[in-house]
Amino acid sequence: MASWTLPQPMERALELAVQSAAAGEVPVGAVITRGGEILAEAHNAPRETRDPTAHAEVLAIRLAAEALGEERLTDCELWVTLEPCAMCAGAIVHARIGKLYYAASDPKGGAVEHGARVFDQPQCLHRPEVYSGMGEARAAELLRAFFSDRR
Repeated sequence: MASWTLPQPMERALELAVQSAAAGEVPVGAVITRGGEILAEAHNAPRETRDPTAHAEVLAIRLAAEALGEERLTDCELWVTLEPCAMCAGAIVHARIGKLYYAASDPKGGAVEHGARVFDQPQCLHRPEVYSGMGEARAAELLRAFFSDRR
């Protein structure tokens, strides 16, 4: 019986989430691809950088835009281990990212299928295709372990 494996970008995002936890950051990793090639990757770094906007998604978007030399990432895909918050969803909109893949839902802080539901708002200028749940169990376990260790 063949086992199903995650796409390489989500595997890499999960590896970055592990690195994030090891650095004392909330374990979230993000990868941006275009045409199957990784353009940028990052993990959460608000504590390390003392920058509240240094979420994995925002950092990866900045790196991808720099790599491409443009602010629009229309034919790019974002792979992230946790449902984006409102700030990150807004950055996804402004970057015009074509597809969003995220692993674990975030009922408390997410803004895609929870909370603000940024992409569902009539004011939303761009709506990426959204796919959730890929790698969810692994991402959720990383988060549970991280917060359990801190309680």
